[in-house]
Amino acid sequence: MAQEPGTQTANSRRVKSVEQSIADTDEPDTRLRKDLNWWDLTVFGVSVVIGAGIFTITASTAANITGPAISISFVLAAIACGLAALCYAEFASTVPVAGSAYTFSYATFGEFVAWIIGWDLILEFAVAAAVVAKGWSSYLGTVFGFAGGTTEISGVQVDWGALIIIAFVTLILALGTKLSAGVSLAITALKVAVVLLVITVGAFYIKTENFSPFVPAPEPGEGGSGAEQSLFSLLTGAEGSSYGWYGLLAGASIVFFAFIGFDIVATTAEETKNPQRDVPRGILASLGIVTVLYVAVAVVLTGMVSYKELRDAETQNLATAFSLNGVDWAAKVISIGALAGLTTVVIVLVLGQTRVLFAMSRDGLLPTQLAKTGGRGTPVRITLIVGVVVAITATVFPIDKLEEMVNIGTLFAFVLVSAGVIVLRRNRPDLKRGFRTPFVPVLPILAIIACVWLMLNLTGLTWIRFGLWMALGVVVYFVYGRRHSLLAQRAK
Repeated sequence: MAQEPGTQTANSRRVKSVEQSIADTDEPDTRLRKDLNWWDLTVFGVSVVIGAGIFTITASTAANITGPAISISFVLAAIACGLAALCYAEFASTVPVAGSAYTFSYATFGEFVAWIIGWDLILEFAVAAAVVAKGWSSYLGTVFGFAGGTTEISGVQVDWGALIIIAFVTLILALGTKLSAGVSLAITALKVAVVLLVITVGAFYIKTENFSPFVPAPEPGEGGSGAEQSLFSLLTGAEGSSYGWYGLLAGASIVFFAFIGFDIVATTAEETKNPQRDVPRGILASLGIVTVLYVAVAVVLTGMVSYKELRDAETQNLATAFSLNGVDWAAKVISIGALAGLTTVVIVLVLGQTRVLFAMSRDGLLPTQLAKTGGRGTPVRITLIVGVVVAITATVFPIDKLEEMVNIGTLFAFVLVSAGVIVLRRNRPDLKRGFRTPFVPVLPILAIIACVWLMLNLTGLTWIRFGLWMALGVVVYFVYGRRHSLLAQRAK
């Protein structure tokens, strides 16, 4: 039976109706400014997705885990993202409200699940922003010829390069979303030009023998053992996940990190002039562009140099492949592109983080004072808090090994959004949908299967860390969020 608008269930299962979610966007003190169009959203998507993945993860994964088959790993990851993207497009066009998967889950599964996914997104965006900021700092040293943006103070390694980029990003986001979109456009144009240069120049150095064997025989190595190997290889009794088919599948889960970001487009739905039309366009266009670029780079990279030669190299990135072919000038150009690429990634990750926290605060699950917007129509308080927390994390703490935490958090969100499309179609068939996911429920079910499959190919240690973070989130919800929920107060 279709759920009536505004219907709420008891306790933590209470559902915030789509109508109420949309009505809350008109509150004067928490209203976001509608400045964006579909082109801005596409730029946001491309700017956050093309970053560390294409410049570093591609080479290291090909060298140690997949071999030449990394191009297939990218295709598998892109398919999983594409299926989820279609589900995100329907939700964002139906519920054009800040918060992305958090807001969508509130309208379908209820408050507790919404909190869980919101808590999950906090982890995803915060860790990703800090990790990428540290990567930006290292490339800063490469471009300007010094040993990276770190210094030791009282025995503690302080990453001042990461501090600089987080401070810059926080400032422009506090000044307005349209300004950050303009900055992203300019920098994104530069890094896409660098990627196209890499593909064009690198194509002249491809040697077909480097593609053989396309799927190398499995061997012990980067896949690790025990909790360090993929959960799938642990469950099936395999010894590791380097090369072979286990390596190809594990590679898909790792390069998935390179696709993270298109879902952040959905967090800006409330700030879009025509969200029903423009959000689906922005999501699908950005994902299509980056998939073509990623696969092309993977083919060029593994064709330029043998994966064994790349594995034995001191450094493993795109510049290494060009250096091994005597094209040393390309290393500097690639480093500039990487620096530009990572700049926009940090911008959009921090943007996504602030919008999720904004939505949770507006619902009372976090302090409502944080949801106040300034004269420029941006949540300045939350932006500054996020900037300070991410800056401290990236500047002081060694978090470089936590990339997989971002992957598992994102995939978990994708699973809930895909399932939510099925639930909302059944419960609220009356809603106006600017975009309709095709082949429901088959396509969302395939999206769920694909995402769970990628999650199984992440390490057991990642699953343990993720479980601990989510357990902490449950405690915070029952101690604070459940008692302060505005939806609960309205139901009294």
